[in-house]
Amino acid sequence: MKRIMAVVLLMALAGSVIAAQAQQDTATTTVQKKKAPKRSGPAISEQLSEMKAAIDAQQQQIRQLSDLVQGRDQQIQQLQQKLDQSQAVATQAQTKADTVAAQTAEQGQTVTALQSEITDLKTNATSAALSLQETQKGLHEAPTAIRYKGITLTPGGFIAAESVFRTRATSGDINTPFTGIPYPGNALAKVSENNFAARQSRLSLLGESKVGSAKLTGYYEADWLGTGVTSNNRQSNSYVFRQRQLFGQAAFDNGWSFTGGQQWSLATETRQGLQNRQEAIPQTIDAQYNVGFTWARQYGVRLVKDFGGKFALGLSVEGPQATIGGRGFSLVTTTNVGSASVATTGNTFLNAPGSGGGLFNFVDTSGYSISKAPDIIVKAAADPGFGHYEVFGIISTFRNRIYPCGVVGTNATDTAPPAVTTTIACPVDGSTSPSSVGAFNDTKTGGGVGASLRVPLFAKKLDVAIKGVGGDGIGRYGSAQLADLTFRPDGTEALIRSAHGLGELELHVNPKLDIYAYYGAEYAWRAGYQGYNSVAVTKTPAIPATETTAAIPATTTTSFKLNQIGGYGSPFANNGGCNTENPPANQITPSGGGTCAGDIRMISEITLGFWHKFYQGPKGGVRWGIQYSYFSKNGYSGNNNVPTAAGIQPHAVDNMVWTSFRYYLP
Repeated sequence: MKRIMAVVLLMALAGSVIAAQAQQDTATTTVQKKKAPKRSGPAISEQLSEMKAAIDAQQQQIRQLSDLVQGRDQQIQQLQQKLDQSQAVATQAQTKADTVAAQTAEQGQTVTALQSEITDLKTNATSAALSLQETQKGLHEAPTAIRYKGITLTPGGFIAAESVFRTRATSGDINTPFTGIPYPGNALAKVSENNFAARQSRLSLLGESKVGSAKLTGYYEADWLGTGVTSNNRQSNSYVFRQRQLFGQAAFDNGWSFTGGQQWSLATETRQGLQNRQEAIPQTIDAQYNVGFTWARQYGVRLVKDFGGKFALGLSVEGPQATIGGRGFSLVTTTNVGSASVATTGNTFLNAPGSGGGLFNFVDTSGYSISKAPDIIVKAAADPGFGHYEVFGIISTFRNRIYPCGVVGTNATDTAPPAVTTTIACPVDGSTSPSSVGAFNDTKTGGGVGASLRVPLFAKKLDVAIKGVGGDGIGRYGSAQLADLTFRPDGTEALIRSAHGLGELELHVNPKLDIYAYYGAEYAWRAGYQGYNSVAVTKTPAIPATETTAAIPATTTTSFKLNQIGGYGSPFANNGGCNTENPPANQITPSGGGTCAGDIRMISEITLGFWHKFYQGPKGGVRWGIQYSYFSKNGYSGNNNVPTAAGIQPHAVDNMVWTSFRYYLP
């Protein structure tokens, strides 16, 4: 800017000089033009004088202008010197400014780095504090996790010291065989029982890891409520370690999850969504939980889609089984006198004894179903923000093999045939000897539907829940284990319609005290029929002659009971001995009473109990609880096929009290 001002001043001075010179030239030319015509002497002299004076004046002006230009040149030179000095000072200042700027930038970088380090320190300190808080919280709420090869392992479980007292014995341990509550005629109904057990102690191990968008989970849970052939209560009290749950799961970020292994059935209620380890299990000490509770722990492959935690759909393919109820089925009994052998022949089979070589329990008298297809369970769950709601359906397939020629016979060929003979012939070929002629497989499809709701009230101090399930052939999904099916006279399956439900109240008085109350019931409809046939054949071997006796030929005697009643809950059943106690068969076999069909119509349970968490912290948890339950079992009435007789309805009750003291692993 200063240079530009100097140039402008120079140009202005130069312009002034040029203008002055132009005026001088113009004046000279004008004088010359005016003086040229004058030729006289005096005029010329005067003119010359004037011209001289004018020239002097112009020279004076020129000198003045020259002095002015010189002065201005000096001023310009001084200005230039000052400009140069200023430029030098500016350059030095710029250099110093650049140096300072560089130093400032370096210092700024240093300050920024220090600020970043301080921020990192603050962040790390905050994270450490939060981590410490989470760790401290975790010490109070969950077992300590172990890191192993990228997997987080969380051990869990508890050690239990428990007892149960029953006013009427069931010959059961800490868990109650609900259908085994004795009627009054059973000798066990005359004695109480008091059992102590640590068998419900439990161990679990949870493994979790993350691979891409999938969370991988493995879970194992077991207790000691299993029995081996050498288990006893006499001295060592050695009971086997049994699996409760054993499954693996892959859960993806998009809401899909896949689970396979032994797990709680999808029919079991959950507290939120449909994910495993969210099951809403009654708080009972009784390991069989409560009458009316819908559950199973069995093999399953489960596919679940979760829609943002508000809604979920699930499909499960699970291991099937069938429980049989009723009585009076058609059969042939052949007794060989002398060899003490008794053979029976029926017209159907559904289950088979367990094969020890196949690692099934060969002493389980219920047997194992020879299943055709798995059970299919579908469920929808909603968590709209207040409560949890479920609807679900079960499809079960049952298959048995039928032998139309299995129950046949005649007394026409007996050693001493009656005057009027009786014959039950094979409908296929007319034979009267039991055979497999015409045998075929028969399949029935059953299932049911259910729904549940669970809502928190009074600021989550009280949980209220209710669940109901009904259908055909779903008895085994209830805690009481009512029968799934019975058989008609021809050997075909008759699925038993049943329903079960459970109402729950769980009061959370404070973080250390929970009080619970449950009422559950299970009901089975009648499935009784008439037309069953029973054939009894008695054979005696031939006795050869001796010196004193003649030979006795072999004999065959056949007797029939035709058009008999049977099935489940028949109104013609014989309940006459349900209240009659009989002597025991021996020292270890108490009598079950007199003749008593006693098919269960309804069984119910009322339960009250509490859990008190004496201590819960980083060193584990200690709690104790007491449970009381009242049971009522009502059988179907029967008149022993005497139309004029009043039906007898058997009834049994029991009172039970449990205690538990548990230490939970930290």
